[in-house]
Amino acid sequence: MADLSVFPVTQRWPAAHPDRLQLYSLNTPNGVKVSIMLEEIGLPYEAHLVDIGKNESWTPEYLSLNPNGKIPAIIDPNGPGGRPLALFESGAILIYLAEKTGRLLSADPATRYQTIQWLMFQMGAIGPMFGQVGFFHKFAGRGYEDKRPLERYAAESKRLLGVLESRLGGRDWIMDDYSIADVATLGWVRNLIGFYEARDLVGFDDLKKVPAWLERGLARPAVQRGLLIPSKP
Repeated sequence: MADLSVFPVTQRWPAAHPDRLQLYSLNTPNGVKVSIMLEEIGLPYEAHLVDIGKNESWTPEYLSLNPNGKIPAIIDPNGPGGRPLALFESGAILIYLAEKTGRLLSADPATRYQTIQWLMFQMGAIGPMFGQVGFFHKFAGRGYEDKRPLERYAAESKRLLGVLESRLGGRDWIMDDYSIADVATLGWVRNLIGFYEARDLVGFDDLKKVPAWLERGLARPAVQRGLLIPSKP
C-alpha cells in the first residue's frame, strides 16, 4: 500500500482509505468535472472537501499539492509504475483518468485529439468566460457602475454557446460518443443558467441543441451523483 503521508496535504485531510484515489475538491463547475468522471468510470476514490470560501485552498498543505491554489486536485496511490501521482488542473486530471481506465477518450488517434480539442475549448473559453459572467452578473461585479465588462462577457458567452450549438447539430454529444469533453462542459453550462442566473442574459432559450444536450447529460446517474461531491455539510 502506498504511503501517502509523504504528501503534506494528507496532514490536513487524512486519508481514511489510502489505497484509493484521493480527490481534493468542492462541487463547483471545475470541481465536479473530476467527481463526475470518477463516478462515470467507477474508480474507487475518497473525496475531501476543500472549502474555498474559507480559503482552504491557500493553506500550506493544499499549496503543497497545487501551488496555484485552485481545486480540484488528486493523488492517485496507484499511479504510473505503481507509484503515487499527484495532479492538479481539471483537464489534465480528466485525460489521466481516461487513459488510466480506457474510458471516455477514444483510442483512435484522430478522435482522441479532437476530443482533447473540445476539452481545451471548455478550459480556455467556456470556463473563463462563463465565470466572468457569474462575477459581473451575480457576485461583486454586479455593483460596478460600468456595465461594459458584463456586456462583453455575456456577448462572448452567448457566442460560445452558439459554437456549441453548431457542434451539436446531428449528434447527441460533443463527440459522436459521450466523452471527457461532455464531462468538462456540462457543469459550466448548468451553472451559467442556474447558479449564475444568466439564462436570459445569454439567450439560452433561443437555442435548441444545447438545452437538449444539457438535459441528456444531467439525466445520467453518474452526473447526478458527481454534481453533489464533495458538497458542504
